[in-house]
Amino acid sequence: MKLFDVYPLIPVTIDKALGAQLWDENGQEYLDLYGGHAVISIGHTHPHYVKRIKDQLDKMGFYSNSIQIPIQKDYATKLGELSGLPDYQLFLCNSGAEANENAIKMASFATGKPGFIAFSGGFHGRTSGAVALTDNPKIVAPCNAREDFHILPFGDLESVEKTLKEGNIAGIIIEGIQGVGGIQVPSPAFLKGLADLANQYDAKLILDEVQSGFGRTGKFFAFQNVEGINPDLISMAKGMGNGFPIGGLLISPEFQASYGLLGTTFGGNHLACAAGIAVLEVMEQEDLITNSQELGEKVIAELKTIPGVKEVRGTGLMIGIDLDREAGPVRSELVNKYKIFTGSASKKETIRLLPPLSIEWNQLNSFLVALKEILSK
Repeated sequence: MKLFDVYPLIPVTIDKALGAQLWDENGQEYLDLYGGHAVISIGHTHPHYVKRIKDQLDKMGFYSNSIQIPIQKDYATKLGELSGLPDYQLFLCNSGAEANENAIKMASFATGKPGFIAFSGGFHGRTSGAVALTDNPKIVAPCNAREDFHILPFGDLESVEKTLKEGNIAGIIIEGIQGVGGIQVPSPAFLKGLADLANQYDAKLILDEVQSGFGRTGKFFAFQNVEGINPDLISMAKGMGNGFPIGGLLISPEFQASYGLLGTTFGGNHLACAAGIAVLEVMEQEDLITNSQELGEKVIAELKTIPGVKEVRGTGLMIGIDLDREAGPVRSELVNKYKIFTGSASKKETIRLLPPLSIEWNQLNSFLVALKEILSK
């Protein structure tokens, strides 16, 4: 049997990983500044993380949500403490797309409306509802397309209000910082305007923090960089499990739970919660959110001084770099010659940096040196 060929692959096979370092099957070392799509938050194979999962596996790997699972409550308590959102409720699932599907459903249940607003450049997943709100027509199948799902210009509050006036909009979904769209940061005025409009027109504000959450931006969630934003729903995944599949939805106190309203087979399983707790414990013990903020500020400042870099966007260790040329050949040289992994974006000139939050300055500096050398040619 052959694999269904849907991924353009870098011709490298990684055999081992530790922190921000990777080694291929020949022992060649690489530097990981992409974290597998922002998934690696506390560093590859962190010993505390590995031990937490192994210890749980020795006791029990899985049982369904038909029984009491105390580790879920332990996780929710720890998450509430670190995120600063102890009053929110937690629904555990398996991925960011699934988290967004449940956010869409909850907003529609609560308002009794079918329509939604998303924004140009946004990416919310590849499942039915999430992909219909993703700004990439190539991945939206005819069965996913919906006339009452609107993708509006990023930053345009006037278009948002005009659409809300139609009266059928259940929710507005926006990424804390756009990831695939090239690290586009919504302005404080835009986020506050969305919150006000959602409240005015009885719609729910959904913050998609799948990529931008869990300390990546120097705050636990990206929206917390803006004062006064209280989303109705917050979706999360990627850095949540440091590579173990886990997703979640934070649900504001105004929502009332009922049996059967949401459900999942694998969500919140014992191993996923063990991985999730380990991530939170390491983030707290090693002060990784502060590390993300401080190193992010430093590397962004340095990037802005490099000839050939046209624009730098981002916060913390979620950084987009626009070059004066296509980024593909630059990224290829970074991998092939300098042994450094970086990320792409929808715009051909953009490089994304999404390294582990445990990255060290000397590792980031090696990237800056390499980028200067490549762009000087």
